[in-house]
Amino acid sequence: MALSRRTLLLSSAAVGAATAATTWPLAASAAPYRGPLRTDPFTLGVASGDPDADGFVLWTRLAPTPLADDGLGGMPARDVPVQWELAADSRFRKIVRRGVVVARQSSAHAVHVELNGLLPAREYFYRFRAERYLSPVGRTRTAPPRWAMPASLAMSFVSCSQYEHGYFTAYRRLAEDEPELVLHLGDYQYEYAAGTYNAPGGNPRDHLGPETVTLANYRQRHAQYKTDPDLQAAHAVAPWAVVFDDHEIENNWADEVPEQPDPNFLARRAAAFQAYYENMPLRRTSLPQGIDMQLYRRLHWGRLATFHMLDTRQFRDDQGCGDGYKDCPAAIDPARSITGAEQEAWLLDGFHRSTARWDVLGQQVFFGQRDNNSGPAKVVSMDSWDGYAASRDRITRGWVDAGVRNPVVLTGDVHAHWADELKLDWTDPTSRTVGTELVCSSITSTGDGADVVPGIHPWAAWNPHLRFYNNQRGYVRTTITSSAMTADFRVLPYVTRPDAPAHTRATFVIEDRVPGLHQTADTPTPGGTSALRAGDLGAATVQQETVRP
Repeated sequence: MALSRRTLLLSSAAVGAATAATTWPLAASAAPYRGPLRTDPFTLGVASGDPDADGFVLWTRLAPTPLADDGLGGMPARDVPVQWELAADSRFRKIVRRGVVVARQSSAHAVHVELNGLLPAREYFYRFRAERYLSPVGRTRTAPPRWAMPASLAMSFVSCSQYEHGYFTAYRRLAEDEPELVLHLGDYQYEYAAGTYNAPGGNPRDHLGPETVTLANYRQRHAQYKTDPDLQAAHAVAPWAVVFDDHEIENNWADEVPEQPDPNFLARRAAAFQAYYENMPLRRTSLPQGIDMQLYRRLHWGRLATFHMLDTRQFRDDQGCGDGYKDCPAAIDPARSITGAEQEAWLLDGFHRSTARWDVLGQQVFFGQRDNNSGPAKVVSMDSWDGYAASRDRITRGWVDAGVRNPVVLTGDVHAHWADELKLDWTDPTSRTVGTELVCSSITSTGDGADVVPGIHPWAAWNPHLRFYNNQRGYVRTTITSSAMTADFRVLPYVTRPDAPAHTRATFVIEDRVPGLHQTADTPTPGGTSALRAGDLGAATVQQETVRP
């Protein structure tokens, strides 16, 4: 039974009101604890993630006072048993599994239930109970069997949700599309104190607390984001696969090197990683060990698609020449890497082993070349793959040598929609295209933005592989079949006010065995919204991405 849009978006209120009428047979088996929970602890919603053919992770976190300064969400200073339930229908008449898990004080009462042994390619519904309180209902699904070729996959991907810069309406619109899988490609939350990172025209809402440095700070910040009802709706509609970028710790960090000198950076990194795990639907293989966290991994959607989820922060060499857009010799140093040697070898091995129709890289920063200088000097972002050109070339050559059928790179970070074609030889615009990159805009970061008419950036004049650009907020909705991947670049006219509509600004198709982009639709934002001509863009774009990517 499909979870209807109305059921999904109203589930929190409807289920919360029904707690007294629900019978949980396992209630008596839960370990007793002293004193009742006095208010609803399910203020942060529910989520699921990392689906495979026989299971997934279910997540929630108990926090009756989610924005408490100590980061513990107003929970009592003890472990709390939480019951969970998995059903084949949204009314929980066909129960598949039940159990009890302990929400531990040491983990800020986060709950991760890792299930296996389920049927493949199935839709499931889940919920939690803590004492007399019932959580909202979430919908999730298992992936198809590894040998199967499903007819299609509806997958959306997102990045860069700065709470202060606007309302998370794009998450709500994504939920209304009812995807089967969501990828979050980084900058899920931002570290800044209120008012220190401002959108043009000002911030419509503020962060609570100081800049995140301690474990309590990061827990509180994640909780503030998770209280947003639009984000909760997106988490409840489908399983997610997440990777972090920089702002989950601090701007532009690289391995053990902070943006600015900080003798306490490694402690900050460990705290950020712990809070990230506590607040994400990740498997226990990603449980942090101090300053280390295993985040790169693969998800298989039958033989249709393999998702190689990358980590381009934790193992990279420091950005060259002081970061920013530079003509920098370090950018072409073959010894430098954005992935680290071990992850690079893992990825190349995955290319050689792949039998998928589509090999998709879910990762954080711009992959294709973006030279912002029309002259002979190559001025590129040191924070992107341009700043690690040899590393990029090894990965690109790796999928070509392995005979990967359809390589597609998915990217976040730059707060704008882009689509570009990938080359082995960036010096020759006529050289063959060997892959495709789709870049999603931000959910809110940098505020409303503006439509760009036509949807081409000025840099495309000397970077002809850059095929599309739009500076509004939104997300990318894809449909993947055995014959094509269709990408709808979804945009909102504004985010500094709530409840904006969404529409498809442009649609591109990547055909099986034909790397590159075929545009099938171009729909500028309807009248009454701001727009820029491509000629109006210039240094401001570079400044935006350099200072606060």
